[in-house]
Amino acid sequence: MRVGEIQAKSILSKSQVYDYAVNAYVGCAHGCVYCYAAFMKRFTGHREKWGEFVDVKINAPELLAAEVRKKKVGRVWISGVTDAYQPLERRYMLTKKCLEMLTDNDWPFIVQTKSDLVLRDIGILRRAKNSEVCFTITTADEKIRKIFEPGASPVARRIEALAKLRAEGIRTSAMIAPVLPGAERLPEELKGKVESVLIDRLNYHYADRAYKKYKMQWAMEDGFFALKGEELKKAFEREGIICEVLF
Repeated sequence: MRVGEIQAKSILSKSQVYDYAVNAYVGCAHGCVYCYAAFMKRFTGHREKWGEFVDVKINAPELLAAEVRKKKVGRVWISGVTDAYQPLERRYMLTKKCLEMLTDNDWPFIVQTKSDLVLRDIGILRRAKNSEVCFTITTADEKIRKIFEPGASPVARRIEALAKLRAEGIRTSAMIAPVLPGAERLPEELKGKVESVLIDRLNYHYADRAYKKYKMQWAMEDGFFALKGEELKKAFEREGIICEVLF
């Protein structure tokens, strides 16, 4: 893993999903083979494979402190093209410092992650006036998870983390994107642990080689996503969970 420390020029960027996004890291050690953020390599100059480099914006908290005082308050997505709680966060604590800054200034935010390291900051999340934690969980099958998300937290730990957050009164949600084989067990697993779920299909071709290697090309087809999207939506709604299919 190549780790570099860099000085960013800004940290609070406009987002097409929420009002703003904060990405304190460039690259992600989780190394998910389907990750749309792999396009970042086009702009970073890295020759390493996706998942084998991370640049750390060591001045992110200082930048955010200045920017939240200048910009109009809006909902912040943490993060958009990296995981805010990837392993390096244990050392650098940039996400923690940014969450403290947003909370102290009454800015709303949503954290999207695949790591139960988010539980470390449960005190900040509980104190925030308008916060949410969304876990990306693409399958309930740990064997499938290891193929597609080799560096991320095991599925059981993510689901347990959601339960703990929900028990603390923190708003929780899940994103099943892309839908992978084994996702059909998630409605039962997530019952009582999330308020809502978003479902999306595979939209990029970064993972084609993995699908072919493990003879799962059938799980890349339009018919698979159409069927699973419909089945999952009905199953989540039966459990009283709001569900939106994005395709």
